[in-house]
Amino acid sequence: MLLFAVCGAVLTDLCYNHSRIKTNQEMDIVTVDRQKVLDAFAAYIRPYDAQDLKVSLKIHHTYRVAALCEQIGRSIALEGTALDLAWLCGMLHDVGRFEQLRRFGTFDDSKSIDHARAGVQVLFEQGHIRDYLDDDSEDAMLRTAVEWHSAYRLPDGLDERTVMYCNILRDADKIDILRVNVETPLEDIYNVTTAELLASPVTPAVQQAFYEHHAVLRSIKQHPADHAVGHSSLVYELVYPESRCIVADQGWLWKLMDFKTHNPETATAFALMREHMHQWLAENT
Repeated sequence: MLLFAVCGAVLTDLCYNHSRIKTNQEMDIVTVDRQKVLDAFAAYIRPYDAQDLKVSLKIHHTYRVAALCEQIGRSIALEGTALDLAWLCGMLHDVGRFEQLRRFGTFDDSKSIDHARAGVQVLFEQGHIRDYLDDDSEDAMLRTAVEWHSAYRLPDGLDERTVMYCNILRDADKIDILRVNVETPLEDIYNVTTAELLASPVTPAVQQAFYEHHAVLRSIKQHPADHAVGHSSLVYELVYPESRCIVADQGWLWKLMDFKTHNPETATAFALMREHMHQWLAENT
């Protein structure tokens, strides 16, 4: 009960601030036809094999991220077209994943292509954004949200409204990545064997980033277990109180951090990190 009271109090201030951003800029005049968006996404993914576990993973991830964008948007008092645009960001964000998988057989950007950049190419350079939205007045914001949704940090110089939509999307994506890494075998996501996972150590630099309370750079991940630590660390980056409340309520984080290992040092490392995360999340929700 206390958790929800605290979340509600903090959200009151955020709702005011973000409503002011929208009102002052007098934006959000475009109309988002949600059925048109759903139909366009369905048409785009039709050539890909939905029976393939990895394809199915990204299809369902897209719908869940869009729903989370809407939930987070509501928590900061977005409504009408402003809320539709938050939802649309979620529907568009991972379009580049499907070509990445077809061409390279992996979701690992470091071993293939930048999937966010690939999404920009599909939507804005090949023109598929018009399949989703007739009006081009929101193209700049949507392009920025898609291009930077998985980046370590947003670029400087973005306007407040664009930052808001980027942060909503980035939070929603991080939240659902926790679920994906629990529901889908890590062997399938990261193209490693069960034996490699069970024996994996945790890279010291990855542990350090965890305890410094920030996301883990891809470049320092050396072992399979590093991915579980890295995705757990995404919680530190969540912007909105509602996002942290969702994580605390869903429980996927704790399942991810209950990492199965035959390596005693890895088991100890995860036990300590779980305890630390419990304390941090309790203090920050």
